Amino acid sequence: MGDGVPGSAPATPAPVAPALSAVGLEADHGGPPVLRQATIEVPAGSRMALLGANGSGKTTLLRCLSGALAPTAGTVCVAGQAMQTSRSGLRRRRRLVQLVLQDPDDQLFSADVTQDVSFGPMNLGLSEAEVQDRVAQALSLLGISHLADRPTHHLSYGERKRVATAGAVAMRPQVLLLDEPTAGLDPVGVHEMLDSLEQLLAGGTTVLLATHDVDLALAWADHAAVVLDGRVHQGPAPRLLADAELLRAARLHRPWPLELAARLGLSRHGPPEAAPRHLDDIVALLQGSRKL
Repeated sequence: MGDGVPGSAPATPAPVAPALSAVGLEADHGGPPVLRQATIEVPAGSRMALLGANGSGKTTLLRCLSGALAPTAGTVCVAGQAMQTSRSGLRRRRRLVQLVLQDPDDQLFSADVTQDVSFGPMNLGLSEAEVQDRVAQALSLLGISHLADRPTHHLSYGERKRVATAGAVAMRPQVLLLDEPTAGLDPVGVHEMLDSLEQLLAGGTTVLLATHDVDLALAWADHAAVVLDGRVHQGPAPRLLADAELLRAARLHRPWPLELAARLGLSRHGPPEAAPRHLDDIVALLQGSRKL
């Protein structure tokens, strides 16, 4: 039995606010506008891929969402609460939202890995024991505990990427923004990075990942967003990445599972959300068509 009034309809659950959202963002770098009334919603607990051509404004959008760049207009909200651009407002936002840049050398500056990863937590005023615990957990999650005492300038590019990500993870943000986290990594490095993100997602972190890799976006993301002409188009990943007109305008190609399914005549029926995302999905569709 419920706790409501007898005979009354069940109470409707309150809608869950997006983990991160922005409305009407405008931004420039001293020239023509890069973002023009850009609006985006990142559902809580979701995997969202952010795509667009070079120079489309993906990184500018990420910087506005994180607080690294102040937009000339618009509002950014975390869990439904508007973020302020004051010093205290930015400090609060950095506790909730962390951005990892594409080039790890833009973020790594300490002598060794432990010092670098501990920098953010130390600035939160945590105890030494709490800082050590956060650093150890972040290094373990990224699979780089063995690098704890390594000088940062002795790391490979892939290792530096994972250390930069560990520094953000150690802040325990609600939302993690990643700018091209798999760029420059070999296939094993990509797999390891995605495995680490799965652990974060399982722990309740929302992840927004900017990428040029449409195949990765389709295979990994629940939701996708495309930056085009300073605005954001978003929706469920299979539906958005099947929009040939949008992809063509954004200088992106259709993900190979969708292209292959179309050429084999396997995508004529069913909603876009049921479209194949992986090789196994293609095989299942082929096997199903043979039985008909």
